[in-house]
Amino acid sequence: MSCTLNLVRIIKVVRTQDLQQVFAVRTAVFVKEQNCPTDLEWEFEDESVHFLALVNDEPAGAARWRKTDQGFKLERFAVLKGFRGIGVGEALVKAVLADLPQEAKVVYLHAQLHAVGFYEKLNFVKEGPEFEEAGIMHYKMRLQTDATLS
Repeated sequence: MSCTLNLVRIIKVVRTQDLQQVFAVRTAVFVKEQNCPTDLEWEFEDESVHFLALVNDEPAGAARWRKTDQGFKLERFAVLKGFRGIGVGEALVKAVLADLPQEAKVVYLHAQLHAVGFYEKLNFVKEGPEFEEAGIMHYKMRLQTDATLS
């Protein structure tokens, strides 16, 4: 009997080659799997702080945050199919939250409907009605103010 230990590691992207891996993950999940329009996928890249999830040193997921006029928005959370259900998404959310500046009092995201329960477990609450974005239904979710960011 063999056992494979899945070591999840999140890195803040500073190297071009890591950013290319982030884009490859997002292309696989959003463009190919979910059929999001390519022109909607690639926006605000230069003003965003990107993260790459590695499992046993293999690219597995990606995410980013950026400051907007509404607060600090967490975006583009993507986990490749073969790495779902092993904690990659949760590790990404925690790493992104831990990286936010101290002035990040309003933290929000747009959650696809299937991911609402996942984000609720991480102290996000739905705010407002469902809405369509890139052909997919979402809820705006906000980090509860009594939740810690680390």
